[in-house]
Amino acid sequence: MDAPTIPDLTVADLLEQFGPLPLNRIRLDPAPGTATEEDVVRIHLREDRLYELVDGVLVEKTMGLYESYLAALLLRLLGNFVDQHDLGFVLGADGMVRLAPGLVRIPDVSFMSWKRLGSKRVPRKPMANLAPDLAVEVLSPNNTAREMDRKLHDYFAAGTRLVWYVYPSDHTVKVFTKPGRGTVLREGEALQGGKVLPGFELPLKELFAEPGDSL
Repeated sequence: MDAPTIPDLTVADLLEQFGPLPLNRIRLDPAPGTATEEDVVRIHLREDRLYELVDGVLVEKTMGLYESYLAALLLRLLGNFVDQHDLGFVLGADGMVRLAPGLVRIPDVSFMSWKRLGSKRVPRKPMANLAPDLAVEVLSPNNTAREMDRKLHDYFAAGTRLVWYVYPSDHTVKVFTKPGRGTVLREGEALQGGKVLPGFELPLKELFAEPGDSL
């Protein structure tokens, strides 16, 4: 039996695939192109580091302090709304989702509906084997346009219904209900849950306010 072919990915290949992201976000062991879902779980358990898996490549999830604050705020507000209306459950920034065999994404915040899950029991496996109804990504300077375009395609191809891209740098949020051009919301406008979370509304002025500010 012939030995399995090991992809020989160059730096140029990685930049073509993910855009000009810092190469220290690409894990070299296991070699790019050879990583597996088991590697994602193993590294998280042993090193407490989060990597997404795309085409056999491990790409580290990184988040600055302010991005982490915004993700935690959204997690709390969405979680409160979801609990109040018994809609499902919300995952934080280490909630792994298996969108397809060999494709693992880790949204900064995600919502899973009971309807999609088929029961009212939170999965016990290391990663959910389904796409979230809502995926939220809080972008940092290390994220590239190509990386985020691919991620958007992956979410919707797997069945995600709503995606929010939060841009801390200019206090905007881009809302997607399908791949392609999203709707840009600015301060003075509000995030809405639409058909995914009917009744949920969050003014961007509140999202980007400093803690303790009177609105």
